Amino acid sequence: MKSLVFLQVEPQLVDGHISYFLGAVGMPGLTALLGVREKGHVTDGANQTMVVSGAAGACGSVAGQIGRVDGCTRVVGICGSDEKCRVLVEDLGFSAAVNYRQGDVATALRESCPNGVDVYFDNVGGPISDAVIAQMNNDGHVILCGQISQYNKDALQSKNITRERFMVLNYMEKHEAGIIQLSQWVREGQIKARQTLLYFAVAFCSMMKGGNIGKQIIKISD
Repeated sequence: MKSLVFLQVEPQLVDGHISYFLGAVGMPGLTALLGVREKGHVTDGANQTMVVSGAAGACGSVAGQIGRVDGCTRVVGICGSDEKCRVLVEDLGFSAAVNYRQGDVATALRESCPNGVDVYFDNVGGPISDAVIAQMNNDGHVILCGQISQYNKDALQSKNITRERFMVLNYMEKHEAGIIQLSQWVREGQIKARQTLLYFAVAFCSMMKGGNIGKQIIKISD
């Protein structure tokens, strides 16, 4: 089995954009791809709605795009600013976006997901996830990525919703094929690799305040 760490970086895969291997064509992208493919149960033509929390981050921004590529009818992102919402819809092809800092998340989700939620890519847990799960359809699927918050188990059981933790390192044998798939999508324009490039001190402060869109890249020098 090959780990991503030992895969050779081939610039031609990303048309020379080496930094993409830190984001959309790297571990965040693999986490999104394998999470959706292995745990999301997305079926083309099934009229499914996917919701992604932390949707403007390195992983979430790719997960939503993969959901769209794989056949979800609607993909709705949850993030923390109006600018991030704009990028998700206008640049990354999300159907709608919800700013959790503005208004009631549950109400906004009902408006954005009129047919309920079938797949939830969960990057955050907590009250936001509770609001999403409350609107999930029977037999839905929750992809756990990077959080360990407890859910309302009654809601999960009553709707037969699966909640599966996902660890990308458990699928190392699929990393190479995943990198090739992600790079192809990026080259073809089916997936856009968003990243925020800043010098170290500014980059760290911006990331901690949620200022980045896509992968936060640290610029060392000109």
